[in-house]
Amino acid sequence: MRSSVGLSLKLKLSRIVIGMTVVSFATSLPELIVSIKAAFSGHPDIALSNVVGSNIANIALVLGVTAILTPIFVKRSSYRFNIPMMILISILLYIFLKNDHVLSFIEGLILFIFLIIFIILIIRASRTAANVEIDDIDEDVQESSIIRIIFWLVVGGAALWGGAELLLKGAVELAKQIGVSERVIGVSVIAIGTSIPELAASVIAALKKEKDLSLGNLIGSNIFNIGSVLGITAMIKPIKEFDLKIINHDILWMIGISLLIIPFALVSRRHKLGWIEGSFYLLLYAVFIYLSFD
Repeated sequence: MRSSVGLSLKLKLSRIVIGMTVVSFATSLPELIVSIKAAFSGHPDIALSNVVGSNIANIALVLGVTAILTPIFVKRSSYRFNIPMMILISILLYIFLKNDHVLSFIEGLILFIFLIIFIILIIRASRTAANVEIDDIDEDVQESSIIRIIFWLVVGGAALWGGAELLLKGAVELAKQIGVSERVIGVSVIAIGTSIPELAASVIAALKKEKDLSLGNLIGSNIFNIGSVLGITAMIKPIKEFDLKIINHDILWMIGISLLIIPFALVSRRHKLGWIEGSFYLLLYAVFIYLSFD
């Protein structure tokens, strides 16, 4: 992730754009690699439930923990544009899957185009915002050369690919050993595992008082998970023959949990998510995991 932030600084992107694009893409790489490998290995349930479960974990678990540690203030741009865009692409995914129980090449392409449009819009909006503040970003990151940044991105990507191979094999074996479906393992164990980068990035950003980076990372990560992870996976290999509970249960939870951010933020006069909202989100996540194993 340090290399991703370093690259964004070279491109002179604002903090909110860094969080919603560069950092989000970096933290979404585990989901991308796991889903592609799962699709090619004949495990469509894991390919799909990994993303849906990760999106639920990003909001209910990661945002919940972060809000308990420190209040997160939701900017007007977030609840008027960024969060609605996250909800819109989630609903679009639901419609595609509900229609014929297949995520086809064309549908994957549409999701990916949606992501590109989103990135273009927030970068354009950032051009009118304040310049990137780099004072409290590590000097080592600020001074990194493009060659060094690209080198570490390649090394990190290779490590992720190897880790994804082990995670997928372990998850399939775990599902067999404890007698649950691959979908259950996907929305729980794998989703939590692939959400660890988001948890680390958000908690660190929040503790450093970088609230924009923290919330932006989570919103952006969810949009990237659907637009790039499922979009690219479906374009490489259509996702089909999966557990229908992913449509009838998991995705509905994903949409509902995302929708809650707006009323939570608007109830507070300062539009913030505090320990009460964070605790409620953690409770919701516990309920979701319980019902998933039911």
